[in-house]
Amino acid sequence: MSTHPVQKADRAIAFEPESASYTENPYDVYASLRALDGLQFSESLNAWLLARFEDVHAAATHPKLVRSLEAFCSHEEVLARRKQANWHDMPNHARYVQVSLLESDGPEHMRLRRLVLRDFTAQAVEQHREMIHAYVQDLLDRMLQLEEIDFIGDFAVHVPGHIIGRVLGVPDEDCPMLRVWSENVVQFYNTGRTEADKQLAETATTEFLAYLQDLIAQRRKSPRTDLLSSLIAKQNAGGLDERELISTCMLILMAGHGSTIDVIGTGMLNLLRHPDQIQRLRGDPGIIESAVQEMFRYETPLPYFHRYASEDVSLFGRTYPMGTTFGLLYGSANRDPGQFPAPDEFNVDRTPNRHMSFARGPHLCLGNHLSRLDMDVIFTQILKRTAAIELLTDSPEFKTGLSIRGLKSLPLRLAAA
Repeated sequence: MSTHPVQKADRAIAFEPESASYTENPYDVYASLRALDGLQFSESLNAWLLARFEDVHAAATHPKLVRSLEAFCSHEEVLARRKQANWHDMPNHARYVQVSLLESDGPEHMRLRRLVLRDFTAQAVEQHREMIHAYVQDLLDRMLQLEEIDFIGDFAVHVPGHIIGRVLGVPDEDCPMLRVWSENVVQFYNTGRTEADKQLAETATTEFLAYLQDLIAQRRKSPRTDLLSSLIAKQNAGGLDERELISTCMLILMAGHGSTIDVIGTGMLNLLRHPDQIQRLRGDPGIIESAVQEMFRYETPLPYFHRYASEDVSLFGRTYPMGTTFGLLYGSANRDPGQFPAPDEFNVDRTPNRHMSFARGPHLCLGNHLSRLDMDVIFTQILKRTAAIELLTDSPEFKTGLSIRGLKSLPLRLAAA
């Protein structure tokens, strides 16, 4: 495997997000990046890497650092840059995934965000607590009948997609299919993607599109009290067009799906690797909110996002030209000792805990309240319904990729309370 150095005048740090060592432990690399002066340039990503909390926060909230190429490029330039990055020849992916609420900025972003924001406030998602509780209880009923389980495959993968699917209005029986499509679309964001990954993403987007078009047609005939029916009503009132409706539905179903599965898995792993912390939580279930926040901080499920300079900007002591790409290492910011005392310690009582796992600024994660509510219910019920949880491996395998942090599997043995 080739090494992609992070450039500096007199030093270089090996930055290999696809390597086994980075996959197992990216935190040593993060610490090395934070210790160097200034920002470090990654040739493989064509991006300046931001590793310190202060720098990542400043970039995430900077009004001139944006997600979309359209903010500063002509249409022809956008197409050229997509071709250079191998994001071309994907007609449905380009129409519904590459152009979305997540990939927009400014007034367009705020217009689309406001259409769904009310449904994802803390107060709005709290109304789903009983539904989530009942669903988790049903999963636990089945899981506790098994001698050994894969916590990822037998439990975690079934929760976020079903919950967000119910909020949007997707029938339960269709949610497993949507999970596969979501994973196949999102995997193309990773470094090291291949032509096969590209075809997989386009095929999944095309099948996802056909499914949503059919579901939207059903809701037009028979509206319900779900988010999809609400969005259709807003489309009828001129709030968004058909492409934006489909793109927004895709994003809602994809955005918090894989990342929540990942943090459910790493959250459980870190509780089990720190027996004093799981006992602390068992002894005081009232600290579940701080425990969930620590699970998100300690293993950031989405540790990397990019921003572009929409014009020449002066940042961190130097000027960067329009079009410069910045790589925001949220996973590194969340382990910065300048922000968090003893950052490499897993502490379910950590307060304050203003981590960066949900980003900051205009792209603050829309589903952060729902994701945290899922985690609250899941871990409260698991600890309540088990007398003991045994980790059956010394070396659980992590997924490979710069943009994700999650486990492939997590074998456990549960003893019912």
